[in-house]
Amino acid sequence: MTTVPKRHLTPEEYLAKERKAEFKSEYYDGEMFAMSGASREHNLIAGNVNGEARNQLRDRPCEVYQSDMRVKVSRTGLYTYPDVVIVCGEPRFEDAEVDTLLNPTVVFEVLSKSTEGYDRGTKSEHYRRIPSLREYVLIAQDRCHVERFSRQPDNRWLLWESEDLEAILDLPSVGCEMKLSDIYAKVELGETVRTEERSRP
Repeated sequence: MTTVPKRHLTPEEYLAKERKAEFKSEYYDGEMFAMSGASREHNLIAGNVNGEARNQLRDRPCEVYQSDMRVKVSRTGLYTYPDVVIVCGEPRFEDAEVDTLLNPTVVFEVLSKSTEGYDRGTKSEHYRRIPSLREYVLIAQDRCHVERFSRQPDNRWLLWESEDLEAILDLPSVGCEMKLSDIYAKVELGETVRTEERSRP
């Protein structure tokens, strides 16, 4: 029996389908990948980050989007949906629909058991190919643990991480600071205290 080859979608076909779809999907290399729903903790954390960023950046030339703003990594062709994304300066979009951002400044991802490996690995590699991206933040939802990767002038990425609710997440690229206790407001967590900073190629 002859196997019928799977038809790959063009980016234009993906966007046409995605804009009519009831549920969100990522797109890469001709294929769509359905995204799973988020937990209560995930939604609380993303909402807290979104609220803190909006409050602090209200009077600055920055925009903050939560979960429904699609981001395209132009150099790799990935279309994805960060949990929270900040863009400072003039936002650039793929087309007149203004629903696909090309130049994020900061991206936040709330980790889950099903997505942590992808968010730390392949997805992180894609994000690092975005020239405008200055910081990439990973937030655990089952414990207090926040990691911030900051792009350095020589294109290395410096890792800061903390498990201390009293620690402050500094986002110098957008002039924003968030206390971890505010990020985790109303989320039940175990007690851990640790803060570190180190560089990563």
